[in-house]
Amino acid sequence: MPNISKEAELQTVITTFEMTPGTCQDLLDALTDAYDQFISKQPGFIAAGLHVNDAQTRIANYSQWRRREDFQAMLRSEEMRERNRKINQLCRSFEPVMYDVLQAYD
Repeated sequence: MPNISKEAELQTVITTFEMTPGTCQDLLDALTDAYDQFISKQPGFIAAGLHVNDAQTRIANYSQWRRREDFQAMLRSEEMRERNRKINQLCRSFEPVMYDVLQAYD
């Protein structure tokens, strides 16, 4: 479970995916498989969550990594590059963006 805190020394990545309702479940299946089989086992991985809007046209993925370099190494791996080519076919666009937490509220 992600823990959002401005004191945490980690890298936050939010990736948004845009798709049609007809491909939403296929994309979720591909992302779930990627996390179950590969991403969650990579060095530096801390936690992640997948969120779907009610129209099933957008998925937001929130992930946390120990270091920026850990996330980048995972993205650049041959397995993730292959998975991302398949994921790209299921959506109109996707964009991972690295963020720093400036404030968190309970």
